[in-house]
Amino acid sequence: MTANVQRTFVLCLLVLLMAGTRINHFAPIPDASWAVFFIGGFYLRGWTRWAFPLLMALAVAIDWAVISGQGQNFWGHYCVSSGYWALVPAYFAMWAGGMLLRRWYKGASWRSLGLFAATLVVAVAVCHLFAQGGFYWTSSVVAEPTFAGWAKNYGDWLLPYLRTAVIYTGAAALVQVAVEAFGRQSASGRIAH
Repeated sequence: MTANVQRTFVLCLLVLLMAGTRINHFAPIPDASWAVFFIGGFYLRGWTRWAFPLLMALAVAIDWAVISGQGQNFWGHYCVSSGYWALVPAYFAMWAGGMLLRRWYKGASWRSLGLFAATLVVAVAVCHLFAQGGFYWTSSVVAEPTFAGWAKNYGDWLLPYLRTAVIYTGAAALVQVAVEAFGRQSASGRIAH
């Protein structure tokens, strides 16, 4: 399988994952968007110029469809303010985290697991800084924003978002390890024959 076929397959899976989970941010199946961008950065870094904007447009289109489908004005919705556009740097922080991990990745190992954990935590923290900060500081929902209020809100939501990102990216990491193990086993089988 060529690299472009593999990337296309990964991109299709990421589109399906985002479309299937972003529909309702608080559904029993949590929104995988943050993980989608991290995984995208890891596997699609060579396609960043167009794959990132494509996934960003998909996220906005899903939000618009869901909000409009509920009979509400997109720009008048609780979650949409001028800070909504902070999602672009927020999601790019996740994408950049995935690209950075890919640069350092040398195959499944304990070192790679540590790099994965550190990179994901930092990417989520920065993503949350933009996403939550954009909403908190620009939304009319927050009548009198204060630094203490922002810090409390940031802390209240950081771990739930991190947990969700860990679940999805952890599953992707397990698939990566399984594919690598299968590849090594297949290669050793070919050499033995």
